[in-house]
Amino acid sequence: MSMTPAARSLFAAENLLAWCIVPFDREQRTPAERLAMLRRLDFTQYAWDWREAHLPLLTKEIQLAKEGGIRLRAIWLWIDGDVDAVGRLGPGNRAVINAVEAAGWSVEFWTGFHPNYFEAFAEGERVRRGAEMVKFLRAEAARSGSTIALYNHGDWFGEPDNQLRIIAAAGEPWVGMIYNFHHAHDQIAAFSSALPRMLPYLHGVSVNGMRPKGPKILPVGAGSHEAAMLRELLNAGYAGPIAVLGHVDDEEIEIVLQRNLSGLRALAQTM
Repeated sequence: MSMTPAARSLFAAENLLAWCIVPFDREQRTPAERLAMLRRLDFTQYAWDWREAHLPLLTKEIQLAKEGGIRLRAIWLWIDGDVDAVGRLGPGNRAVINAVEAAGWSVEFWTGFHPNYFEAFAEGERVRRGAEMVKFLRAEAARSGSTIALYNHGDWFGEPDNQLRIIAAAGEPWVGMIYNFHHAHDQIAAFSSALPRMLPYLHGVSVNGMRPKGPKILPVGAGSHEAAMLRELLNAGYAGPIAVLGHVDDEEIEIVLQRNLSGLRALAQTM
């Protein structure tokens, strides 16, 4: 079966990006080694996740990516109520935002929230707190021409409608959503109804094998629902980037990425 033109575009190599490839890299590649791996796999763009130990590499990574023609499209931010507040970011997030600005680069900051940012508050206050932080981050990102996208990572903030309420309260400009299959096994049944509400804000989708009871990380093509979910995205007119995961601790990440790429391509052939 040949792919439709829309499917060829959605699943084209230039529309795919690699994700979860820094702290999950068993080999702990240098920035140069990571970019070489991406070239071998025909990725033209990727998103950068990190732990504290990786922050000193970010400036060099941005420089090498720019020089090598691979787009560093997005960088992870994790808002932790113990260290992050409106007007005062913790040292890790501050270092990331400053490095992007100093490099003269612009990215999309994929922003997740620790449950501790919301758990002690009632529903309306959660939305208000989320919106105030998003407005602060949006202003911080604007200094480098960057944007913000909310990243579902489970718990209250991981529910799409809660993210949409935060976006509405913050005001829509420059705020999108990244929808991660691997944090949404419990949302499979609701995906069809939630997709039309998410679609205007959907800046990226991270794919994974999907089963109602998990496991969380499953190769693309090994689940029971990801094909149907991808077909729904396609039929809804979604044309944004598709993120391919390297989110496995104990395997060589290049093999993990290749396996997910192969699974995704096999599914694409049915669409």
